[in-house]
Formats: sequence, C-alpha cells, structure tokens
Amino acid sequence: MMFDHDFSGWDWFGMAVGMVVFWALAIALVFWLVRSVAGREQSRSVAPPPRPATPQHLLTERFARGEIDEDEYLRRLAVLRGPEPHGPHPHEQEGRAR
Repeated sequence: MMFDHDFSGWDWFGMAVGMVVFWALAIALVFWLVRSVAGREQSRSVAPPPRPATPQHLLTERFARGEIDEDEYLRRLAVLRGPEPHGPHPHEQEGRAR
C-alpha cells in the first residue's frame, strides 16, 4: 500500500478555504467578546435620575402649548421669581391702591 503525500489542486483549495473560515470565525469570536463585555459595562452604569421639572420650566411649557397667554405667563413668572430687588417700595404700592 502506497501513501500519496502530494497535495492535489482540491487539497490546496480545501486547505485555503478552511484557513479563511477558521480566521473569519476567530475574528468574529473576538469581535463578539469585545462587544458583549463593552455592552455589560454600559448596562452597569446607571444614569442619574432625571431632575424634577422646575416651576419656571412647567410654566414655560404651558405657555408654549398655548394654555396661558403672555400676560398670565409674565405675571406668574414674576410671582415665581419673587420681588425685584430694586422694585417699588411696598408702601408706595399701598398709596396707589387707595
């Protein structure tokens, strides 16, 4: 019985295809491992809870939706911001009201 150790054309073709498939699978495995490890790290990081909306922000949204007009928006915004530091003295307002 004689053994033929020479490679024929199909042997070379099969070996070449096998190497391409092997390296494609190896690269795909590394890529998949990197993505799954990176995905786990991102899922572990917890985003801070959203801050509650401020009254000024809610008022601005109502104005933008058209629920209140400009005069009401400005009036309520002034109330939320408080009195002006250089505004009229409270006694002056009493004199006007009389």
